[in-house]
Amino acid sequence: MGHVEIKLKEMMEDKGISKTKICKHCDIQRAQLNKYMNNDMDRVDLSILARFCDYLECEVHDLLEYKR
Repeated sequence: MGHVEIKLKEMMEDKGISKTKICKHCDIQRAQLNKYMNNDMDRVDLSILARFCDYLECEVHDLLEYKR
């Protein structure tokens, strides 16, 4: 069985966005952001994912990737 990876770290690097800026705009704690960036969470909060998409001006499929 495969798994889903969140490409948040890559998106932030490509756009030159700091952890501080995205935490402030998306109203999340840095520890929570780090979990998303490192794909170290059990469940994805869709509200947070929507905030990421809004801030990064992207679609959900730009952030998520299924790996076999």
